[in-house]
Amino acid sequence: MPKLTVDSGDVTVDLLEDETILEGLYRNGFAYRVGCRRGGCAICKVDLLQGEVVYNRPVAENVLTESEMAEGTCLTCRAVAVTDVRIALREDNLRRVSSLMALYAATRTG
Repeated sequence: MPKLTVDSGDVTVDLLEDETILEGLYRNGFAYRVGCRRGGCAICKVDLLQGEVVYNRPVAENVLTESEMAEGTCLTCRAVAVTDVRIALREDNLRRVSSLMALYAATRTG
């Protein structure tokens, strides 16, 4: 089970098998920037500082380019951790959400 650490260091969560980074955050009661949740808007981009992710669903080239991926950019709504990962958020901070909201969001992601 891969671990996700947010660069600030105060948030670490376990990710389930085939769970996206965004799903794992919401399941653990954290909210981050969310748009379409389908890899089409790019609002959930983060910097992958450590570890490896894969995309088990298509990501549009105009949303996340090969060069961005090579530089460590990833989409949290589509990125599934293969190893433990560490990310840096862009333009926003994690927020705590109620457990009911987290449960709802986790069922709606994907």
